[in-house]
Amino acid sequence: MYKLMVADVDSPSYFVATAAVKLGFFKAEGVEVEFVPEYGAKSGPEKLRDGTIHFFGGPAFAATRAFPMWRGAKLLCALSQYSYWFMGIRKDIDIDQGDIQALKGLRVSSSFKFPRTALRHMFAEAGLAPDDVQIVESLASTSEWHSLDGIRAIETNHADAFWGNGMRLALAEKAGLAKLHLDLRRGDGPEGARYYNFAALTATDALIEKEPEIAAAAVRATVAAQQALRADPSLARQVGEGLFPSEQAELIPVLVERDSPYYDAGIGPEALQGLNRFAMANGLSDRVLTEDEIVATQFSRFWTR
Repeated sequence: MYKLMVADVDSPSYFVATAAVKLGFFKAEGVEVEFVPEYGAKSGPEKLRDGTIHFFGGPAFAATRAFPMWRGAKLLCALSQYSYWFMGIRKDIDIDQGDIQALKGLRVSSSFKFPRTALRHMFAEAGLAPDDVQIVESLASTSEWHSLDGIRAIETNHADAFWGNGMRLALAEKAGLAKLHLDLRRGDGPEGARYYNFAALTATDALIEKEPEIAAAAVRATVAAQQALRADPSLARQVGEGLFPSEQAELIPVLVERDSPYYDAGIGPEALQGLNRFAMANGLSDRVLTEDEIVATQFSRFWTR
């Protein structure tokens, strides 16, 4: 039995990997995979390194935490395209969407290292000094469930804005507490911000070398899940009902439908260049890495079907 974990269970971008297990696409490939419903951002890369899990769905740069410069691990495919983090801001703050400079003097809540690395990088690229915006720890940083982070940050006056995935924003918008301020995937942020990162499925070199048929099956299962969710986003409800509280289960098909145009397994030159730039700027790599050093290119023929 193989095991798969994602960085954040409620992220619409990582949800593809979850759906590949829960909707039976791995099983259709003849591979038994268990979905591990834990907050993978906390220890997923380390579990991948230790062999506790076999596949990790998360930020494309996540593996570098346990596999410096991707030595020992590779990206099998993209789960979705482009940087997928959002910033929500308190609804009564009167600033224009996309105006990063207007965040000066405000507090932004962010959880753990993966999203916070991108947040700090974005602020630096926007010309903000480290103390221009105060980044505060998410109130739920020690729990396994982060969907309500945005709501809690605003309700408790812990922060004026929050940084996270689409579910956090959707719940805070639905509660009437927040509005969208930044959506990197759709063009907000500094030039090139949509290429900071993308959601990817990662496996170890050991698995790829010893069991290439399993790695290939994982890519095919992912692509099948992407196609199924694009064709019928309501399938997400079947998965969500087994994982989420009712409000999140109701929202996940809406978020999947919104993001489904980005469900593409390919890892193109622009994505790789952006990932290299991001990795070097944030000390994750000391040089530009080749495609073969980051991506298991032998499976690229399965990215489309």
